[in-house]
Amino acid sequence: MDQTSGRTGGAGPGERGAATGPAYEISTDPARLDRARVHHWLSTDAYWALGRSRAHQDRAIDGSLNFGAYEDGSGALLGYARVVTDQATFAWLCDVYVDRTARGRGIGGALVTAVRARLAPLGLRRIMLATADAHGLYARHGFTAPPDGEFMVLPLG
Repeated sequence: MDQTSGRTGGAGPGERGAATGPAYEISTDPARLDRARVHHWLSTDAYWALGRSRAHQDRAIDGSLNFGAYEDGSGALLGYARVVTDQATFAWLCDVYVDRTARGRGIGGALVTAVRARLAPLGLRRIMLATADAHGLYARHGFTAPPDGEFMVLPLG
């Protein structure tokens, strides 16, 4: 998979809040990803992934395009986003998470911006996501709710 990297000092245009603290870098380099930290965040603090096993999370990472936000200097992982895509027609943005100590620095918005930038040249018809609590963040990046009844879901477990 391609690797992208970009540096930012914090919130970009339209992002909520001002940048505070050290700058960070967004990268899709899978070798940089701290899988243990991602698993801990998601399995203990993300309502959609509570209790997810490490093996299950590792399989999800292996089958996806992953984005990490890394603190300049220390290289510590501050945030994560995962995209499931065929890289031709469809993408699903999921598992977007920012460490509690790094929130308010525009990292979530920067991850969404990086995802859009990486996927834009592919000519995808849509990028989908599901959220129970971050509608405002995604709306600032162009996401809208689909018309009622447009999508269906088959729960398997």
